[in-house]
Amino acid sequence: MSIRSAPKFIPTTEELSQIERDLRFHPVTTGNPKVLTADQIAAFNRDGYLKGIRIFGNEEISGVRGYFDELLANTLAAGGDSYSISTAHLRYGGVYDLLTDPRIVAHVKDLLGENVIAWGSHFFCKMPGDGKRVSWHQDSSYWPLTPSKAVTVWLAIDDASVENACMRYIPGSHRFGHLTYTLSENDDSNVLNQTVAGAEQLGEPVDVELAAGEISMHSDLLLHGSEANHSSQRRCGLTLRYCPADVRAGLGWNAKGVIVSGGDESGHWGNAPRPETD
Repeated sequence: MSIRSAPKFIPTTEELSQIERDLRFHPVTTGNPKVLTADQIAAFNRDGYLKGIRIFGNEEISGVRGYFDELLANTLAAGGDSYSISTAHLRYGGVYDLLTDPRIVAHVKDLLGENVIAWGSHFFCKMPGDGKRVSWHQDSSYWPLTPSKAVTVWLAIDDASVENACMRYIPGSHRFGHLTYTLSENDDSNVLNQTVAGAEQLGEPVDVELAAGEISMHSDLLLHGSEANHSSQRRCGLTLRYCPADVRAGLGWNAKGVIVSGGDESGHWGNAPRPETD
């Protein structure tokens, strides 16, 4: 099953149109970051992303890679594809552990504040010679969340390089707000179903090359995408999604949320326990 054919992963445009959303960039205002520097906070506000942050050493990420290899083999055997493992923290204890890892959460807290919800986990795995690109898009276009304060952590499971189609960002594009997109549902070469045309007119793209075990972090309004992987090397990343506890989720997406720091006084987020199965 591809992402584009799985409505439970992506709400329809009509469904999203029924939700009143604040799709403006809200700058980080953290005055006393614990692990990020003041310069990194300023860079995130200016550029919309950070990259090249080491979280896991070689041995630890090798174990994570082996874990993913098993998940992928089981998914393929069940008829899925390399993009099918989504909202994985509600099904797999090992993914829940990555989503809630204190080292990752510490970086997120410096951007989002003390009360943090982790709500998304999705493997984006481009197999060797995959041939599918991810067109320029904004994450906020797909999510029934408001206000637009979500941050994605992209954990490199494999080394990600230009050769095997690493992600690309357009620095500063988050400050343009929500951008018009066209639907590309009939384009089998595009992993997702939206494309922001003329995106490169908004800035010079940056290649987000990462070593396995490193992360990047980007705003949900930042334009990003990736080319097709024509190499002989796999490129897998795990996207981990976070937002402040005061963000509201429609269409039942609040059930995906797990409290990873502070609390949720409103009780809006489901805060499901760690899955017992793997």
